[in-house]
Parts: sequence; C-alpha cells; structure tokens
Amino acid sequence: MSSTELNKLKIAFHTLGCKVNIYESEVMQELVREAGASVVPFDGMADVYIVNTCTVTNTADKKSRSYLRRPRKINPEAIVAACGCYAQVEGEKLLAEGIADILIGADEKQDLVGILSAYIGKGIRRPVKDLSKPSPFSAMALHTLSSHTRADIKVQDGCNQFCSYCIIPYARGRIRSREIGDAVSEIRELSLRGVQEFVLTGIHLSSYGRDFPDPAGDELLKLTEAVHEIPGVKRIRFGSLEPRIVTEEFAKRLSALPKICPHFHLSLQSGSRDTLRRMNRHYTPEEYLESCGILRSFFDDPALTTDVIAGFPGETEREFSETCEFIRRAAFSELHVFKYSRRKGTAADRMPDQVPEEIKNERSGILIGVGEELSEAYRKRFIGREVSVLTEQKGMLFGQEVYFGYTKEYLRTAVSSKNLRENVIVSGKAEECAAPGILYLPAGTD
Repeated sequence: MSSTELNKLKIAFHTLGCKVNIYESEVMQELVREAGASVVPFDGMADVYIVNTCTVTNTADKKSRSYLRRPRKINPEAIVAACGCYAQVEGEKLLAEGIADILIGADEKQDLVGILSAYIGKGIRRPVKDLSKPSPFSAMALHTLSSHTRADIKVQDGCNQFCSYCIIPYARGRIRSREIGDAVSEIRELSLRGVQEFVLTGIHLSSYGRDFPDPAGDELLKLTEAVHEIPGVKRIRFGSLEPRIVTEEFAKRLSALPKICPHFHLSLQSGSRDTLRRMNRHYTPEEYLESCGILRSFFDDPALTTDVIAGFPGETEREFSETCEFIRRAAFSELHVFKYSRRKGTAADRMPDQVPEEIKNERSGILIGVGEELSEAYRKRFIGREVSVLTEQKGMLFGQEVYFGYTKEYLRTAVSSKNLRENVIVSGKAEECAAPGILYLPAGTD
C-alpha cells in the first residue's frame, strides 16, 4: 500500500474506555471522512484498523491487546494502529511484538490523518509525544454526531493527582484545559444541529482552568455559565467531579442555572479514612459527606452517583465495613463498583497485603447489592412527581411501543410513544414501572 490518498482507504475503529475516548474517536472518524476515507465496521475488511485503547487497569490492557490482535485474522495486510492511553505507556512493546504497525499517542489523535499519511506514503513511524512536560490543550472539535440528543464535550485533559492505584497521569500527562470560547463555539454549532443536552467531560474535570494564566479558581463555573447562555442548549451535565470542588459558592452559582441537571457524579473510591490515605485521595469521608450535604441544600433531591473500589491493598474487614456504612449514609442514587485491579507502574501494585481475588469478589458483590438497594429507593421517590424526559430511542415494553430516555436526574424512563419522536423533552408525573430500573411516563407535553 503506497498511496498517500486516504480517500482510497477503508478505516475501522474500535474504542475502549472512558467518555473522553469515545469523544476523541468520534472526532477521529470525522477527520478521516473529511480526508476522503470511509469508516467501516471493525469486524469486517478494512485497510486500516484503529484501536483507541485504555490502560486504567490490567484488564483494560488485556482488552486493548486482544482488540489489536483481531485485525490480523481478518486482513493480514492491513495497517494496525494502536491509539490512546495503552499505546502511550506500552507502545514500543506493541511495535516490537508486531501487534501494532504505528502508534498514535494519547495527545496525538488530532494528528491522525498526518500520522497515517506519513506511514502509508513514506513508511515514517514516529514515537509517541512525551507527556511528562506541560503542553497546551490539543484542539479537537466535533461538527457532526451519530446521536442528536446528548453530546459529551471534552474540555479538559490530563491529571496531576497521582492516586496510588492509577496510571492515567502517566498515560495522559499533566492537566491542560480548553479555552472557554473554543468549547462554547463547538457546543453552539452542535446545538444548532439539534443536540439539546451536553456533558462537560475531561480526564480530571475538577482541574479545569487551573493551568490558565492567573486562574481565579472558578473557571469551570465560568465555562458552565457561558454554555448556559447558548439558546439551543436545554440541559447541562458534568462528568466525574472531585468532592473538594463542591463549595457553598460552587453549588449556589450552579443552582442559579436552570439548565443544570441535578445529577452529580462525585468520585469516592472508599468510605474508609485509612484506605483513602493509602489511595492518596485528598479528602476524608467527613469532607466528602459535607460536599454531599452542600449539593442537597441547593438542589431538590439531586442524584449523587459515585465509584467505589472493592479490595484495595490492605483493606481490612473493618475498613470494608466502614465503606459499606458510609455508602448507606451518603445515600447514593447509583453506585459503580470495581474490583481492585493491579496496574504495573503504580504505587498500589507494590503495596503489601494484596487482597485475595475471592475476597474481592465477595466484597464487590456486597457493594453491588447495597448500590441496587439505594438506586431502587431513590427511583421510588420520584413516583408521582413531575419529571422531564429527553426521548432518545424507540423500543418495546410489555408489548407497548415506547421511547426510552432520561430525566434530569438521569433516571431511565419509558415514555408512551403516542405522537412522540426522538429528541423531544416531555414532562409529566412519573409512574411505577414493572420493569426493574425504569420509571414510566404516560404521554406528556412538550
């Protein structure tokens, strides 16, 4: 394959990992289409296969390697590109083992077309960009979307936290933030194309703006307020936030913005003070609860969701019990449970007292059960209440045609589909639904 014309190529993508990766893959697909290439399914014949990888755990590494190996079985002559976080930290190994032909680093996705052209035309294969040094935010923007209801918008990259279990600061580099005007421009354009809900997301969203010259400390609020002024925007959500960002001023200013969805994902990981200390998390359980209280004082019954790790190194029965008790006190609306996965290159990987797998499984199961109880209790509180739902996808429920969507609190809801269509916000009183995890809304009003 010697041509440098991308319009002669069929390119396939597969994406692993977080919402930031999903956003970046959508941008990359848009870039290759603009260059004349066609995007085809990953499990079919293609000239180039691009795997946007994840490296957050050993399991993620294994998945990344597995998907990078698959194209050789479909088309041995194809180019295989390892892209993203796993390529950033293990790229040279992937090249040496012949698993990948080229690398696209975590901060090079906007250069995809040039990297492909250089390799196809001249055989140039370059190492990934060094992310250990400060660098500006890499400009990426979406102009089209596969979905016209909700859009994740990347406004921040990198992380300076260095939690003891996490490799991401090495894979993504130091924090860097998108200029407010640039983000607003992208969101305004997408809103004109019909997108009504926007999720501001990043690798460590709470660090947004800290790398700006002379930051005032309220840069994320300023960005949010600017997005709120865009007429076509109807809803605004956040990706994961750190509890320390939640202050009285933060919550007060957000509560003054009607488009803000009362749904906040506050990263927890553990409810034990000792475990949090070993994790190098920079808050205590008491400080976390204070943040929850502040949000509940400014918003009416907000959805508070979180992540928790089961079986972190050294986690004792006492510490696990403290986490279970804390989760109930915090009364989360949803709990994302992860078993601790050792990750080479992190401090936690070298810690003593690694928890046996069977104990991690047991604790994970207990936490999942607690989370399901709390989710059901929160959902039932909305039966009989007025809710608004953004319709997203038509489907069937007990033989009835409905639209599925989410309330502002991110509660999945089935809406009677009579005279409805996709991407409409409807309101009405929520009813109980026989299907688990779902509310029901009779045909409401726009």
